Amino acid sequence: MDGKLLARLGAVVFVAIAITATAIEMTRKEGAPAEEPARLADPVRDPLREAQRRCQQLGQSAASDTDCMRVWAETRDRFLGRAPAPTAPPQNQGQ
Repeated sequence: MDGKLLARLGAVVFVAIAITATAIEMTRKEGAPAEEPARLADPVRDPLREAQRRCQQLGQSAASDTDCMRVWAETRDRFLGRAPAPTAPPQNQGQ
């Protein structure tokens, strides 16, 4: 057998296998899904997320905004799994 005849025979075999696989796949019956897909609940209002959006809208001026600095620190702590830093109690002046 020369190379051309062998290549043609291989191509015919490949096409026959592809047609057979397609026919088998097309005759396969689809079963109904076992359960209904889960529905997403209404998202819970997250004040941190809202503050992040506000800081995002401020743009470059957010870098000097104290509220945005606090929001970014809280976001960083939440991401890293750290407890928020304790705030110092107000000191009584003049007692």
